[in-house]
Amino acid sequence: MSVLVAISGRDCSKIITALAAKLPDVNISQWPDCDNLEDVEFVLAWLAPADMWAQLPNLKAVSSFGAGVDSIDLNLLPDNVVVTRIVDENLAHDMAEYVLTHILAHKLRLKDYVIKQQQRQWLPKRAYSHNHVVILGFGELGQSCAKRLLANNFTVSAFSQNPKNIPEVNCIHQASELPSLLAQADYLVCLLPLTAQTKGFINRNLLMQLPSHAVLINVARGQHVVADDLLWALDNQIIRGATLDVFAQEPLAAEHPFWHHSAVTMTPHCAALSDLETVTQQIANNVQRMKTGLKLNNQVDRTKGY
Repeated sequence: MSVLVAISGRDCSKIITALAAKLPDVNISQWPDCDNLEDVEFVLAWLAPADMWAQLPNLKAVSSFGAGVDSIDLNLLPDNVVVTRIVDENLAHDMAEYVLTHILAHKLRLKDYVIKQQQRQWLPKRAYSHNHVVILGFGELGQSCAKRLLANNFTVSAFSQNPKNIPEVNCIHQASELPSLLAQADYLVCLLPLTAQTKGFINRNLLMQLPSHAVLINVARGQHVVADDLLWALDNQIIRGATLDVFAQEPLAAEHPFWHHSAVTMTPHCAALSDLETVTQQIANNVQRMKTGLKLNNQVDRTKGY
């Protein structure tokens, strides 16, 4: 059998070396430099070219390179292909740390003080008293963020598609309950999976339901946010600010207004980065499980897209 690495926009040499060390009896190749596509049974993918899938007649399993599978067009895969994702405890830790840090930065007015320093202004103000964090999407990453926020005396609510029961967190799963929750949100954290239903979820209508002092933190996918609607909301003081780690186009175009907007804090999709050792070990384990007929770990429900 053969494992194919198809990850766009990245030097994959370290990934291939690590996989080869863990799977010495398996051929590891990289798209498009693969001579025997009919031997490929397992693909590690991220933004793989759409025309590649039809060239793999014996494909059995595909793993996303990250925690989400939105970089893979599941409609292009045969029904019998198993799809998995990476589950990394370090990702959850890093995400929780990032979210807490940026909420505290907004609460303590740090961006305002950076601007005032550049203007040589000495204008101290009390930190904001706002303390209610609403998390959209309450899987592993969302729950890790909630635990960290609770430990730092924040009030936490969460919205998810399926019922969740986490101590001290106000969990809802009915869309009809969301408007009343949004009206109470001081900080709105987006950790939704990207599906057809959640694309453009954060739009003008949703933003108008938030208090004017609210702050958006998007650490899921750029496509969750309608960028023009967010800019409108910021320009018209519908909400106070936004921290954005993800964008519909990455890297973000140099002319995009997010770069210089005074109410936007940007980071380059770095909130939680996959660890090479963790990724390759999970891939190697699943390849071995597939070879011996065992069920693969961390499978995705293809009907839901996560």
